[in-house]
Amino acid sequence: MQHASRVVTSNQPGPHQDLARRVQRALAHPLKKPVADHSRQAFEQASLWREQTSAPLILDAGCGVGLSTRRLAERFPDHAVIGVDRSESRLGREHGAPPDNALLVRADLIDFWRLALAAGWAPERHYLLYPNPYPKAAHLKMRWHGHPVFPAVLALGGQLEVRSNWQIYIEEFAQAVALATHRQATVESLTPGPSYLTPFEAKYAQSGQPLWRLTCTLQSHTVGAQGLSNL
Repeated sequence: MQHASRVVTSNQPGPHQDLARRVQRALAHPLKKPVADHSRQAFEQASLWREQTSAPLILDAGCGVGLSTRRLAERFPDHAVIGVDRSESRLGREHGAPPDNALLVRADLIDFWRLALAAGWAPERHYLLYPNPYPKAAHLKMRWHGHPVFPAVLALGGQLEVRSNWQIYIEEFAQAVALATHRQATVESLTPGPSYLTPFEAKYAQSGQPLWRLTCTLQSHTVGAQGLSNL
């Protein structure tokens, strides 16, 4: 029997009123947070792996236990899929060896995204599957679209896909994309399966929660030297 999963609850009735200011601030002031040594080393190892193939790149950002990375690699056998997560314990869970066209990397996403952008990476597809919604209104800056790293996420380009069980998260993300790029993302309800991409997706769907998806095709571009000076 499937147990009901917890529905996201928030003190926000709709998209955050401070979203535009947060996005504009992130665009005006590139993030200068120092890159952690372990993230730099992980990125260098991922770069070496990436150089061994000319296959188009897929980024699975915040891949958790890595099942989504494995399933994306199976769905796109002619692509190179890199899954990134900061948790060693999650990545270390035993789910079998990844396919040959997949790599799991332990790194801070904030670092990895900026290093990838500085290195000129241009993923064909970029997935953010069920990121932590941080549903309290006071935590907007912790959601990816309210975080200072957001411009780097968009600048990597490619087909971006975000999935969530919180409609407001997806609506906010779409508004943030429009503010930063003047592009309209597609927002739609999602009925996944029978092969779920993540354990969260399976849990939410099987307990009857509505799921949401954002998709948007972005053009990659570089950022100024100010934004990369500390990398």
